[in-house]
Amino acid sequence: MGATTKSATPAAYHSAFHELRFDAGRTCLDLVATTHPVERLDGVRRLHDWLVGAGLVPAGTPLPGADAAWLAAFRELRGHIAQLVRAELAGLPADVALARVNTLAAVAPPAPLAVRHPDGSLTRALHTAPGRAALLGAVARDAVELLTDPVARSLLRQCEGDSCPIVYLDTSRGRRRRWCSSEVCGNRERVARHRRRAALARA
Repeated sequence: MGATTKSATPAAYHSAFHELRFDAGRTCLDLVATTHPVERLDGVRRLHDWLVGAGLVPAGTPLPGADAAWLAAFRELRGHIAQLVRAELAGLPADVALARVNTLAAVAPPAPLAVRHPDGSLTRALHTAPGRAALLGAVARDAVELLTDPVARSLLRQCEGDSCPIVYLDTSRGRRRRWCSSEVCGNRERVARHRRRAALARA
């Protein structure tokens, strides 16, 4: 999501503010990031968009059973994963959240299918229209795999942006990434530093 300038129209600002992001480094962390800076999963259509953007379902895949219960379930899982990840960063237990994530992870994720197009290329599809439990299971398994992999877990970072709750995997060279997004929180930090220097120069 790019930084919004003062010249942006209200419609453009609204679009940028609610844009889905997939830059946290893991599917489960991308789900957690949908709470900031506002609720991004604000409807079933947006949940479908997130599932496609996260690569859990190919574009055009029908989700005939998707309803408000799906939205509530993914938000609930999001809360448990957020609690687990932040507890891990703080070195604290989160046993209730862990039990719930483990339960959801026990369900097999959707089975992929390779489909050949007329041009000879292969593309991914799913054997059947995925159900809610299977998709929740895919995200929950990603969280389990992340938190039980010592190497991946060691890359977990809390964004240093002011009031930003996003957690991401730092896979940058030298492990020096400080922000969830250089264009968002990083840009805000640079603007803030510039304003502080300008204020000191005027003093």
